[in-house]
Amino acid sequence: MRAQLFFVFIHLTILATNIILVTSQSSSLAETPLKKVDNETIYKVSKQLCWGCLGESLQFLFAHNLVRAAKWELPLMWDFELQKYAGWWAGLRKADCKLQHSFPEYDFKLGENIYWGSGSTWTPTDAVGAWAGEEKYYNYAQNTCQEGQMCGHYTQIVWKTTRRIGCARVVCDDGDVFMTCNYDPPGEKSASSAHALIIGEHENRLCRKSGTRFMKLFDEDKCMN
Repeated sequence: MRAQLFFVFIHLTILATNIILVTSQSSSLAETPLKKVDNETIYKVSKQLCWGCLGESLQFLFAHNLVRAAKWELPLMWDFELQKYAGWWAGLRKADCKLQHSFPEYDFKLGENIYWGSGSTWTPTDAVGAWAGEEKYYNYAQNTCQEGQMCGHYTQIVWKTTRRIGCARVVCDDGDVFMTCNYDPPGEKSASSAHALIIGEHENRLCRKSGTRFMKLFDEDKCMN
């Protein structure tokens, strides 16, 4: 399936894979018809980028890379350190299933999307689908969300420079589901980026802590509810 390989963009090297990613930086993408990447190819790429992943981990990664493929963005790689962090927070939320981020305001932050669902059947695909559904509220030309709507979950998924992801899902004690995904590097406010995360004065606050590997994104006002 090499003729159908992933994403048109330059500057990619995938570690230890045999996947060939066709890249280009041409501004004529809108003028040149591109062959749609099929789900099977995206699944294979995701599996290559998630060595040893099974079940929910692969579901999270595959769902994210489907959304990114639709915008010809590079696929994300699974990060077990981020998964461990997400699992720690999901474990803490098991008792109350509260839709709450893993950090206080202005503290050390990663990019983070969280999700809550009533009942125990919600899947990673459901969570990513809900986040990605915010695309309709994002204005690419103006780099803004539609007034009164949220789009920060979507823009974090397709953020151009994000490379790694780790997620977790837990069925809470009350039978509901809590899911969380962390991203590194996180999305940032940038008018020049094709997929920019909107960081409003009283909404998303981006904070960094020097000397640390991870940076988290405070996005509490844009939680799914």
